[in-house]
Amino acid sequence: MKLLGSVINTSDPDALASFYAALLEWPRMMNEPNWVAIRHPEGGTAIAFQRAPGAARPTLTPVPGEPHALMHLDIGSDDLERDVARAVSLGATEHSRSTDGRECVLVDPDGNPFCLIASRAPD
Repeated sequence: MKLLGSVINTSDPDALASFYAALLEWPRMMNEPNWVAIRHPEGGTAIAFQRAPGAARPTLTPVPGEPHALMHLDIGSDDLERDVARAVSLGATEHSRSTDGRECVLVDPDGNPFCLIASRAPD
């Protein structure tokens, strides 16, 4: 078997795909009203965004009766501070950082968490 990609449910596939396409600098490979997919320019695994009517903003910490995040993306970074600032400028919110300074948890415009992880030790 081969993992082809991940799908993120959202009330606005175009907007969320635009955020991740800008963040990762990946082009769109599919662009339908209810389904948008992006992929690294050299190919590989894709991330798709599927319209899910009634999609609710998840919480990071489970709260009884509220939707909570069940998975997240880990994204490598050659310059963590630069990439965190870039993600925030695109609409993400910084949530927390690891004590060793190598990982930052952010929340995308839909409320989904993702992590930026330094691919090298901080200077």
